[in-house]
Amino acid sequence: MNDVSFRRERSALTGFATNPLDRRGDLRDRPDAVEGFRTSPGTRHAIVSGETPILKRIDAETLTIWFAESEADAIGKAHEEVFLGLDPQGTACFGRLVDRELAEPLRERDDLVVSDLRSIALKRLVPAEEVGPLGEAKALLDWHARHRFCARCGGLSPTVSGGWRRECSQCGALHFPRTDPVVIMLAVRGDRCFLARQARFAPGMYSCIAGFLEPGETFEDAVRRETLEEAGLRTGAVRYIASQPWPFPSSLMIGCISEALNDDITLDGNELEAGRWFSREEALQMLEGRHRDGLSCPPHMAIANTILKAWAEDGVTP
Repeated sequence: MNDVSFRRERSALTGFATNPLDRRGDLRDRPDAVEGFRTSPGTRHAIVSGETPILKRIDAETLTIWFAESEADAIGKAHEEVFLGLDPQGTACFGRLVDRELAEPLRERDDLVVSDLRSIALKRLVPAEEVGPLGEAKALLDWHARHRFCARCGGLSPTVSGGWRRECSQCGALHFPRTDPVVIMLAVRGDRCFLARQARFAPGMYSCIAGFLEPGETFEDAVRRETLEEAGLRTGAVRYIASQPWPFPSSLMIGCISEALNDDITLDGNELEAGRWFSREEALQMLEGRHRDGLSCPPHMAIANTILKAWAEDGVTP
């Protein structure tokens, strides 16, 4: 994970992808080890109130996601606690879920900052090496908040395995945190690429199109299906570029460049507000923030930015 060769992967350029923690899955089913870590004096905790992370102010310019146990206890009772792993110095790191109602009153404290996860990554509010662990904590704690009862029999399902499994107290069914795979793709044809926008996007911003994988589908076929459904473009070759953990609430973005086989666009008006072909020069202008019409692309933290750069700057083709 910390090897220099891994850092050259395009996936490592995306937000939430850099995570220095050693997850130590071998220790999760050893309650004595997990409890020993939890009660260790140096143990650190990341705190999420409902879906909102709580940050600690170290000084006027420095924020961190990490709290000592006494600091975490003072914020509020933990409804869920998960073992995230060990940092490079061997310090145990946990995630804590506290009442969502605490977020608003905590905003009044000068020693804390309450902010949504997307803004934390976009504005670089915390050190880069803390963004990945915070995304890990938020995604895992959010899953626990939504899966307190067994999907098989409806019984209570207590947390086990350091927070990485729930086990039904009635029927014994095991439930594991899920990650939903999503394909996100840049369709290209010659020296042009297709970008689109949804109504919720910032004004003037265009991005790659995306969609969830369906059961029994490869990600290549998902790229072809979604591109046809959303833009009316038939797809030939599909090339994988990078992936990105996306904790909103718990997806894995699978980034691809695909070969469009036709020029005419038929937009799905339910999904997209607008979409068109962009030249390579326009794509470069958008990446550099100098498009003549003021159009833009997603920021550095988004895998769409990484995919567009791979094509426009590095010349990657399907």
